[in-house]
Amino acid sequence: MSQLLFYLDHHSSASLQQQLREQIARAILDGHLPLDRALPSSRGLARELRIARNTVMLVYEQLLDDGYLIAKRRSGYYVNPEILAGRASRPQRLNDIDAERLPWEALLTMYPSRQRTICKPGDWPSYDYPFLYGQIDPALFPTQHWRECSRDSMSVPAIRSWAVDHLNNDDPLLIEQIHTRLLPRRGVFVSKDEILVTVGAQQALWITGMLLLKAGRRFAMENPGYVDMYNIASMFTNDILLMSVDDQGMRLEPSIEGCDLLYVTPSHQSPTTVTMPLARRRQLLDMAELGNFLIIEDDYESETNYLDNPTPALKSLDKHNRVIYVGSLSKTLAPGLRLGYMVGPPALIREARALRRLMLRHPPTNNQRAVALFLERGYHDALLRQMHRTYHRRWQHMHDALAEHLPNARIPSIYGGSCFWIQGPPGLDCGLLSDLAKEQGILIERGDIHFFDQPSTEYFRLGFSAIAESRIGPGIERLAKLLPEAIRP
Repeated sequence: MSQLLFYLDHHSSASLQQQLREQIARAILDGHLPLDRALPSSRGLARELRIARNTVMLVYEQLLDDGYLIAKRRSGYYVNPEILAGRASRPQRLNDIDAERLPWEALLTMYPSRQRTICKPGDWPSYDYPFLYGQIDPALFPTQHWRECSRDSMSVPAIRSWAVDHLNNDDPLLIEQIHTRLLPRRGVFVSKDEILVTVGAQQALWITGMLLLKAGRRFAMENPGYVDMYNIASMFTNDILLMSVDDQGMRLEPSIEGCDLLYVTPSHQSPTTVTMPLARRRQLLDMAELGNFLIIEDDYESETNYLDNPTPALKSLDKHNRVIYVGSLSKTLAPGLRLGYMVGPPALIREARALRRLMLRHPPTNNQRAVALFLERGYHDALLRQMHRTYHRRWQHMHDALAEHLPNARIPSIYGGSCFWIQGPPGLDCGLLSDLAKEQGILIERGDIHFFDQPSTEYFRLGFSAIAESRIGPGIERLAKLLPEAIRP
């Protein structure tokens, strides 16, 4: 009994019956319980753990049914040796020299870990003032509705629908919801064979880059811009044209017509959050037709416009089928859900589907069904309304706090999104400011990582999607007091 109690004491969690069953099963699989010794009696284990005996008896019966235990008459329950059968013996551990003897630096063909990218602390909820972008306040997550949809996606008919191998196809209900609910909100009306579900928008960007870029093809994107799009493109081509950004988004300079593929974030430019006006969008489409290039439209945060109706998506204005539209539920439902989608001509989607099949066959269809139900029942529309109201209030609070405590900072004129892009005073070291702020429980995002030619250290980003409204003002005030310490002479 002492061996089992030691394991349970060091691995126990919250609930009773389910957790006890999981912990005993784990103890068996981890080899902590001997095969030749009976488990504690239900009475004895219940007394030691101070729980009801019936709970222990039910757990033992479950483990017996699942094949973890065998019952011996007048002797008790024992670990079933068959549950551990078929396992390879643990090999002798290699020393560090043997483990690293292969020349991995020469064997690898690429080094993604060396790329500069955005890093967020995993324990960000523990900070007092998490001004992080792209994270969701747990209080805003629609727990009840999501649980309902997740539960219903596990019904017997639903399981029979998604548990089979869909080969390279997506859940039909989810495609229907993207087709009839999500895309029409942005003025995008396409056929179902023009839609592909991806593991977040990031996979859509990778697939598009892999299909359309290669050595010798020119890729254009915003600068400052989305760092991981730059990282993806650099995997396939060295010819990257950086387009400057003003208060209306990407500037449309004549050099743009020499590119093959262009990436743009017109709804809320990443990272400045400015919106590209309708006239410039039409001009970009005209230049694409004249210069014979394709456009990736990353349309995240299109719903969070606090003064006017959202500007139509670039894809909705596209008369020549040159725009590849990328959307995601990461900024509305949850980043961890990893569900995105791409829209393009059937010929492109056909190849994208085949390429996705080589990567992962298809995204998990159980997740797709739960999301489809969430969309079908109108819960996503209700969530958008709630988030719009909440973000609008936080946007106004941050706007006022910045005007009061950082009056000399330059901030683009924005009317939406979930963050502020701030240019500090000359000499500001955003890395140093980030370190100083973190020591005070304040998380900000440094801006230099978004510049790809001559990184500027004067910029930083403050998100308000993950921070409580009451903490915005005090957090900005504390941050402003740290600013002078982060200015290099």
